[in-house]
Amino acid sequence: MLIYLPIAEVSVNAFLLLGLGGLVGVLSGMFGVGGGFLMTPLLFFIGIPPAVAVATEANQIVASSFSGVLAHVRRKTVDFTMGTVLLVGGLIGAAVGVVIFNYLKSMGQVDLLVRLCYVVFLGVIGGMMFVESLRAIRNTRSGKPPKRKKHNWIHGLPLKMRFRTSGLYISVIPPVLVGVAVGILAAIMGVGGGFIMVPAMIYLLGMPTKVVVGTSLFQIIFVTAFTTLLHATTNFTVDIVLAVLLLVGGVIGAQIGTSIGTRMKAEQLRILLAIMVLAVCAKLALDLLLTPSEIYSIGNAGGH
Repeated sequence: MLIYLPIAEVSVNAFLLLGLGGLVGVLSGMFGVGGGFLMTPLLFFIGIPPAVAVATEANQIVASSFSGVLAHVRRKTVDFTMGTVLLVGGLIGAAVGVVIFNYLKSMGQVDLLVRLCYVVFLGVIGGMMFVESLRAIRNTRSGKPPKRKKHNWIHGLPLKMRFRTSGLYISVIPPVLVGVAVGILAAIMGVGGGFIMVPAMIYLLGMPTKVVVGTSLFQIIFVTAFTTLLHATTNFTVDIVLAVLLLVGGVIGAQIGTSIGTRMKAEQLRILLAIMVLAVCAKLALDLLLTPSEIYSIGNAGGH
C-alpha cells in the first residue's frame, strides 16, 4: 500500500515503514538504545531525503524516550541533577547543530555531511563495542573479575557539584561538554545520542550503570524535542505522516524486543548490536564510495 509523504515528496509502502519502525523498536527494547542511529540510515536506503530523515527521526525519539523515562522514574533510577546539567549542554549543542545543518543545507552539502557523520561515528562506536564485548565474553569464560574503576583527570577539574543519585562529586564541565556534543549530533544526525552518551556517562563520568539509561533518556527527551522544533520552524523538514507510521511500528516492536532482551546475556546483546552497527556503517560507506547508477538527477537549482 503506497502512501505519499508530503514533506519528503516520495511515495513509500506504508507497511514497509511500519516494519522498519517495528524492527528498530525491537532493537530498542533488546539493547536499551533509542534506535535513531539505525533508523535514520535505513530511511536513507528506502529513498527518504537525509534532511527529512534526520528531522523526522528526532521527532520519533521524543515519544519513545518519554515512555522509557516513565519506567525509570518509577524505579528511581533517574539522576535529575545530572540530567539537568547534561540538558543545558544539550540545548546549546542542538542550537549550534541546527545552525550548521541550515548552513550546509543552503550550500547543498547537507546530505553528504549526514552520511559522512554516520560512517565515522557508527564505525568508531561499532568497533569499540565489538572489541569490548569480545573482551567481556573472554573474561566471563576465564572467570576473571571485572576491573575496578579508577579516578581519572576529570576528578581534578574545578566547579565541582554533588550528584546524590549517582553518588558522584565531580566538575560540571565534563557533563556540559558531553551534552553539547550529543546536542550537535542530535541536530545533524537525527539521533538521541544515547549510543555516545551512555558509554561517556559510564566510562568518562563514572556514573553507576543502573542510573545511566534513565538519566540519558531524560536529557534526550528535551534535546530531541528542541531539535525537532528548530527543524520544523527553520527547515520545514518534519514529515508528520512518516513520523506517525514509524512511531506505531516502534511502539509495537519495543514490547517484543524487551521480552527477547530479558532472555539473552548482556555480552551477547552487545556483540549483536556491534555487528549490526558495523553492517549499517559498511553499507553507508559503500553507497558513498561506489558510483551511482544515475550520475545526474533532475532537481531545482539551490537545493530546494
